[in-house]
Amino acid sequence: IAMEIRMPAPICLIENSPAGELRVQQEALQVLSEISQPVVVVAIAGLYRTGKSYLMNKLASKRTGFSLGSTIQSHTKGIWMWCLPHPRRAGHTLVLLDTEGLGDVEKGNTKNDAWIFTLAVLLSSTLVYNSLGTINQQAMEQLQYPCPGPGGPISPGKGPTVPSKRSPPAKS
Repeated sequence: IAMEIRMPAPICLIENSPAGELRVQQEALQVLSEISQPVVVVAIAGLYRTGKSYLMNKLASKRTGFSLGSTIQSHTKGIWMWCLPHPRRAGHTLVLLDTEGLGDVEKGNTKNDAWIFTLAVLLSSTLVYNSLGTINQQAMEQLQYPCPGPGGPISPGKGPTVPSKRSPPAKS
């Protein structure tokens, strides 16, 4: 029988250093490596100061957990993770990912926003895009930025290099 992961509070999965470098936290990797049951990963992304952490606490059915800011400054930095028993699927773990808000002018680094958003998309089985009001054209343009193609962080010559594991095509 698979053991349920019991986390009393969220922990940092991806640290966003003051220098703008994203680093995976070993403690979080250890927690993830101990999960032996299927996972449902829900990530939230959106503009800074729009209530993402509050909404994630609601999804966790908790009044507190993900840290909430009480000022107009963004509060969450990097990507925070909380692993809980899934409320509706027995034998499943719910992994909630709360991301740093996008578009914080004090941060001054839009590439960093793109990487945070891209990681949220890639790590999640469900992505919640939180916005104030309807999603407008500017938000759509920001959502397109991390995607592969001209100018995006996964364009040729940018971002991390991942060696291909595919075998070369067979010669006929």
